[in-house]
Amino acid sequence: MSTYVYGITDSSHAGLPEGMEGVGDPPAAVRVLKEGGLAAVVSDAPEGLKPKRKHLLAHQNVLAEAGAAGAVLPMRFGSVAPDDDTVTGVLAERADHYKERLRALEGKVEYNVKATHDEEAVLHRVMSESPELRSLAEANRQSGGGSYDERLRLGEMVVAAVKDQEVADAAELRRVLEPAAADVSVGPESTGWLANVSFLVDRKSAEDFLAVVEEARRAHPHIELRVNGPLPPYSFVEPGPAQHAESGVGQETALE
Repeated sequence: MSTYVYGITDSSHAGLPEGMEGVGDPPAAVRVLKEGGLAAVVSDAPEGLKPKRKHLLAHQNVLAEAGAAGAVLPMRFGSVAPDDDTVTGVLAERADHYKERLRALEGKVEYNVKATHDEEAVLHRVMSESPELRSLAEANRQSGGGSYDERLRLGEMVVAAVKDQEVADAAELRRVLEPAAADVSVGPESTGWLANVSFLVDRKSAEDFLAVVEEARRAHPHIELRVNGPLPPYSFVEPGPAQHAESGVGQETALE
């Protein structure tokens, strides 16, 4: 039977409510594997597990309980090891690393910030800041819309200007938000987002971080910000003793 891994914590913090259940249908019983001062919170891995809402919530609930007494290194939804011995073997092999990460993440949470442009607002911005674009647009307007080549040229220039603005705005957001966080992890690029960044934040100063985000939102009305958190610090944990099951579950699943 494969082993589903929820997270890793210090063995002294590994108490869980009696009869706690995790993912699966029916829900699997959650148990604790201890090795060398560390503990892995696990259950039997259900077959054909899909990222349904009830399973995602069960995964998060187990992590919340595991982290109630101290830091927990969260594994992403769908993390499965071949068996219990594999899990305890990795705990023993990488004990120093996991203990260091637990110390680093104590009292901290993750906020994921995604940014995109308000299309109309960013077009207005790039046009207002480029005399050349305004001149071309006006010339086309006065000539009844311009020739095909003139319209194509203007369109290509506008697209290039918007892309340049995306790069500049992504850098600006990091410049503004990074000082309010303890660490930063840049997420994978995905279509539609000009920035996808996770910030490690001290739980006690989370309101200060969110205030900085709100200030950035007000200062850059052409940027739409989506903030997700507080989350377990998924983006600040290196791969653990498990691999994702073949269920189509990726990084975004655990963050949404």
